[in-house]
Amino acid sequence: MELTRRQTIRNIAIIAHVDHGKTTLVDAMLRQTRVHRNIDEMGERIMDSMELERERGITIKAKNASVNYNGVKINIVDTPGHADFGGEVERTLRMVDGALLLIDAKEGPMPQTRFVLRKALELGLPAIVVVNKIDRPETDLDDVVNHTFDLFVELKATDEQLDFPVVYTSATAGTATRNPSQPGRDLVPLFETIIQAVPAPMIYPDRPPQILVMALHYDSYKGKMGIGKLQSGSIRKGQPLQQLMADGGQASGKAIGLLVFEGLDRRDVEVAEAGEIVAVAGLPDIRIGDTIADLGTSIALPSVKIDEPTVQMTFGVNTSPFSGREGQHVTSHKLRDRLFREMETNISLRVEETESADTFLVAGRGELHLAVLIETMRREGYELQVSQPEVIVKTVDGVTMEPYEFLSIDVPGVYQGSIMEELGRRRAELVTMSPLASGEIHLDYSIPTRDVIGLKSELLTATRGTVIMHHVFDRYRQIGRDIQRVPSHGSLIASEAGTSTAYGLNNAQDRGTLFIGVGVGVYPGMIVGQHARDKDLEVNACKTKHLTNMRAAGSDEAIILTPPKEITLEYALEYIGPDELVEATPLSIRLRKKLLDANQRKRAKAA
Repeated sequence: MELTRRQTIRNIAIIAHVDHGKTTLVDAMLRQTRVHRNIDEMGERIMDSMELERERGITIKAKNASVNYNGVKINIVDTPGHADFGGEVERTLRMVDGALLLIDAKEGPMPQTRFVLRKALELGLPAIVVVNKIDRPETDLDDVVNHTFDLFVELKATDEQLDFPVVYTSATAGTATRNPSQPGRDLVPLFETIIQAVPAPMIYPDRPPQILVMALHYDSYKGKMGIGKLQSGSIRKGQPLQQLMADGGQASGKAIGLLVFEGLDRRDVEVAEAGEIVAVAGLPDIRIGDTIADLGTSIALPSVKIDEPTVQMTFGVNTSPFSGREGQHVTSHKLRDRLFREMETNISLRVEETESADTFLVAGRGELHLAVLIETMRREGYELQVSQPEVIVKTVDGVTMEPYEFLSIDVPGVYQGSIMEELGRRRAELVTMSPLASGEIHLDYSIPTRDVIGLKSELLTATRGTVIMHHVFDRYRQIGRDIQRVPSHGSLIASEAGTSTAYGLNNAQDRGTLFIGVGVGVYPGMIVGQHARDKDLEVNACKTKHLTNMRAAGSDEAIILTPPKEITLEYALEYIGPDELVEATPLSIRLRKKLLDANQRKRAKAA
């Protein structure tokens, strides 16, 4: 049972910050190895297959692909660049033997780079630093590499990990070079570096087969499939298997399907050898973290440990007067089934039932993590209402701890004072401040997660949309004594049911910023705008001008309405207060009060 390496395979993950070019580089690797005969017809960003991914330009679900170079099969996993999908990242890194750390030649290492790199280094993975977008103007390649080395040191990399190779690429042009003064012609230098720097997978060829399931796939013919790296032995189609569950349970089955990755597709095979990333069908109750082993095996592989959620909110059945008008799935039974089904594949998610049968407590890795779930559900035809995101505090040795984020900001120097003033009010601690070649100021902060909620819209307003900010979970720290609440907002609340009119909105727009235009259905308790003051105000958005003895109903000076503010799901989640909800349906995003009746709100406020 000697431990050896399978030299004909390399398993790598591509990890980087959002929008630094991971998916584009994978696409270039696929194109140059001609793995798909219709690849040019598939457009850009081939691996961004989810509709949400193409719209947002980010990777949400980890995906597998493979290329063959000089007889070596390179299995590539394109991982999410955002920490909110850290569950996907952590699972992926357990399947691979090395990582391509992709860094923008102009921006350098960014917060999500820090998060994913820390995970890779903790697992002992060697990294290849790929400096991408070298054809952009105002790049300082030496400075970027030096900052990357400093980041490795800060994250306690070993001496071997610090001796990382550097490849300079332009993913859009499909070129790579080890020497930036000598332009590349193709990606051959990158392929050669992968084969030299990434170790072949360690295997036990003579042991019984064992696979730690790191992802799930559903096939309409084969059913649920478990995906993972075959650690030892070989596995054959039709072979009896044992499922060793993370909680100690066991189940038996048979490998009715066995697939490996080839290009962008999965290919049926009769046998798979150790070191390969495979998908196995035949165990209907397989879950992430379970071990697939030979029949009779009772020792499971160590299960994957995922960081705990940091943000939670309630998901409830839509109880507004407009419930059932736009969605197909509106009952608590449908909502419950969908949320618990999501937990099977979204392992960073937690769902708990509450005292109310219509409401569920959902916890995730961040605001974006939960926002993507809400957006996915509404596109599937669900109607739901969600509450304000809240951070999850925990007690360690009698000390109450709250999550902190590492916040990175780039802003024109003229707005530096506004940024620092707002972050000072939110208890943020300045870590570093440095000028950029473009004339902007780069700021790094440590800030409580609770104070990040709602921050983006405030900074965009203060800087006239010029701020660039990213944040990532850092660690739990003791809650400060001087918890200052960020000032609350006031809302303009509809007092009557009906359809909004220009006359009614003209009266309302003098009191604040409108969220709706003319001809929109409203109901009492629905939020139609933000009040200029920090208290709620009821307005009649449906008010019409009546006929009198002096004038006709339609005669008056022309009414000019300011265009309403567009309400996106992210803005809605940042905007709402503790007594407000977001109503999400397939066609609309509405804001409303938890208590729709004005008298009930007054009694609750007085209590």
